[in-house]
Amino acid sequence: MDFSFSDEQVLLQQSISRFIQNEYSFESRQRNLLTDSGFSRANWSTFASLGWLGIPFDEADGGFGGGPIELMLMFQEFGRGLLIEPVLSSIVLAGGVLKLGATDVQKRKYLRGLIDGTLQAGLAFAEPTARYDLSDIETSAIKSGDNFCLNGNKTVVLNGPSADFLLVTARTSGEKVDRDGVSLFLIDSSLNGIERTDYPTIDGQRASEVRFKDVEIDQANLVGEWGQGLSILEEVIDEAILAVGSEAVGCMEVLYESTVDYCKTRKQFGSPIGSFQVLQHRMVDMFMEYEQVKSLMYLAAMQMSGGYNSETKKAISAFKVQVGKAGRFVGQNAVQLHGGMGMTEELKIGHYFKRLTMIDALFGNADFHLTRFGSF
Repeated sequence: MDFSFSDEQVLLQQSISRFIQNEYSFESRQRNLLTDSGFSRANWSTFASLGWLGIPFDEADGGFGGGPIELMLMFQEFGRGLLIEPVLSSIVLAGGVLKLGATDVQKRKYLRGLIDGTLQAGLAFAEPTARYDLSDIETSAIKSGDNFCLNGNKTVVLNGPSADFLLVTARTSGEKVDRDGVSLFLIDSSLNGIERTDYPTIDGQRASEVRFKDVEIDQANLVGEWGQGLSILEEVIDEAILAVGSEAVGCMEVLYESTVDYCKTRKQFGSPIGSFQVLQHRMVDMFMEYEQVKSLMYLAAMQMSGGYNSETKKAISAFKVQVGKAGRFVGQNAVQLHGGMGMTEELKIGHYFKRLTMIDALFGNADFHLTRFGSF
């Protein structure tokens, strides 16, 4: 089987790698985290001008026609650089919903703004009591004439503070956990009745708790078919799992390489600690965990490239299970082998570990996806 990348894919990977190496230092990342938005607006404009924000979208919509392989390569490099700009939330999540379900009018008005960097968005789908069940939705959208009245609460809305508009899941019919009756709506963040509480996440990025109280939504803002939004949501979330899982692979690569380099220079009892056999075994185990999850990343990307079906879902869940398992092992050992300095703010090791911890919890942890894997 041929695992080589096309010339265009290699160029994409190299362009991101060069940017991160030359323009995206750890120190500048930490400074940008302290700004009001929590990321660099200048970097976001650069991403748009380089075409990265348009990679996942069809050429007819103003994108570059990329697919899961390109997404995997992008986020693997983002993981190496510990990127904080909201590509996941604005492009993969919100943009993914528009790509799969939006009308031509909606795409012209909103999707092109995401691609050229003038708009940002978020996907409000998680609810306080739903755990990881995407169909567990209490937020309601009751039809009133030609409009809908939206009420409910959404939790951990990534990029909520900077989003110009939100894609929101709401129940338009059926019971609380029914698969049918879930609809998607495109909502301007400035509408009356929307209350937002912003906060930093464990990895330093931004999210919001969003409350909707009697928010009036025009029927033209319905995305996809009425009551059939869950299938769109599931595909978008699985594509997001491929993205953050690939980001985790990039994080793990940096952690094990940094740990090996550190153990070659840190001396104890007159010798580099990397010469101690027990630590050599630890580092080999870190490398093996990284290689295993990388193999599953390739499998998941190839399955998704072939179409979205039950085998794709199974491969995505297998990948997410290994991301959680390997990320915890590699992150914990990297911190331990660096000693007490491993979790200091000044050293990047702890920040990679925090990001891996966040990725493990996003879109279902290892336990959830192990159960999901067994259901197919």
